[in-house]
Amino acid sequence: MENYCAFSKNHKCIKWNNYIITKHELEEADSLCHANWIEIERKNKYIQQLQTLLTAHNIPYPFE
Repeated sequence: MENYCAFSKNHKCIKWNNYIITKHELEEADSLCHANWIEIERKNKYIQQLQTLLTAHNIPYPFE
């Protein structure tokens, strides 16, 4: 997409700001999702270690 429109008075695309804002929001969402996924993986590994310890010591724990 380009910031040029032959049909407007100043030749600026009226949708350009929306495009830029949406692009920025998508980039931010992508970085947040990646960071969240890393955190989820870290917590899942921790939970699996705890479950292994509880099972090894015959301590019952609730399942989902």
